[in-house]
Amino acid sequence: MDAFNYREANLFAEEVPVDSIAERFGTPCYVYSVDTFKRHFTAFADPLAASGVPHQICYAVKANSNIAILKLLADLGSGFDVVSMGELQRVLAAGGEAGKTIFSGVGKSVEEIRFALEVGIECLNVESVAELDRIANIAKSMGVQAPIAIRVNPDVDANTHPYIATGLKENKFGVEMGQAEALCQQAHANDHLKLLGVGCHIGSQLLSVEPFVEAVGRVLGLYQRLQSVGITLTQLDFGGGLGVPYQGEEPPSPKSYIEAIVAKLAEFSLNPAPKLMFEPGRAIAANAGILVTRVEYLKPTQEKDFVVVDAAMNDLLRPSLYSAWQEIVPVDKALAGETITGDIVGPVCETGDFLGKEREVLVAEGSLLAVRTAGAYGFTMSSNYNTRNRAAEVLVDGSDVMLIRQRECFDDQIRLETVTPERHRL
Repeated sequence: MDAFNYREANLFAEEVPVDSIAERFGTPCYVYSVDTFKRHFTAFADPLAASGVPHQICYAVKANSNIAILKLLADLGSGFDVVSMGELQRVLAAGGEAGKTIFSGVGKSVEEIRFALEVGIECLNVESVAELDRIANIAKSMGVQAPIAIRVNPDVDANTHPYIATGLKENKFGVEMGQAEALCQQAHANDHLKLLGVGCHIGSQLLSVEPFVEAVGRVLGLYQRLQSVGITLTQLDFGGGLGVPYQGEEPPSPKSYIEAIVAKLAEFSLNPAPKLMFEPGRAIAANAGILVTRVEYLKPTQEKDFVVVDAAMNDLLRPSLYSAWQEIVPVDKALAGETITGDIVGPVCETGDFLGKEREVLVAEGSLLAVRTAGAYGFTMSSNYNTRNRAAEVLVDGSDVMLIRQRECFDDQIRLETVTPERHRL
């Protein structure tokens, strides 16, 4: 569910007509809904509260990292999952707590690990033997004990796009299950490490609970084996990855997803009960946002028709990167235009620059289109390719509209460059 609906022929964001947002802030423009963010967070929080199990929701910052969004989620009680020092800094700038933040990712630098420990990170998710050694050495040099969890690779097929599958042996993520027990024992024996738990994340945009349950079962088996050798953990991290409907998909609801995991947990009768960590990102943010773009030209050819818009692959990379499908709709369904079946393309100098292919859409030169389900992996993956300014971001709360990121200008892009650089001899 989302808050982008038609009233008669006009698309609204909550109580605000989308065309008025485009008129005020220009295009391309990302528009987000406070109500949808709140409802989607609550869709996870309520069944977890009802389950009675200790838990923590850690929103995956990579999905949408605008600090106004992070503040909204922090105010709702969310923790955070970050994969870089920059994301951790965003959480802190938004008022989030380092003590409710977990740090994932396979390539944490010395600087990132040190910073995370300095600000009091809740947990560093370890993904290799080399990383475990690095964290231990840094913690020793700082005179602290580093809180860690071991992320395992359960070798479970998530049945998703190969670029966003993370739980198979051929993927770069996590520690092989056969190696995980020994690594946990090594961490447990190190005075500079505090082993809190184990976990996994098998991929993104999953459309059934079965892969989740299979992975959870394997992690719980590891938990029991560790308990049998005297290592009692306090948390289990089951990652994120729950899918959203882009093109008629019917993913499990957060409630059914959580109930399936809690039921699997009950089979193992763990005592004491560990805190369950969940890392939803896309499932909270995706349908909370749209990308609004204006039609520049209609270009019919003998081969096919093109609708050239002012948004491009630098604004929304998913279609070019994954061949991802997102619904594209007119902002005004009563406009005096024509219904065209063709490719919705941008101005970037790449054949791969498209928002949608072979789409039937009502358009006219100057009309507005909205790309739905764009709240996750939209702006966060945007760039300045072709020296294009990144889009504005707008947050709607009822009838209130807030500009939460100004549109970039050329001076923003070149601020760190210089025509006459200082020369150095090294």
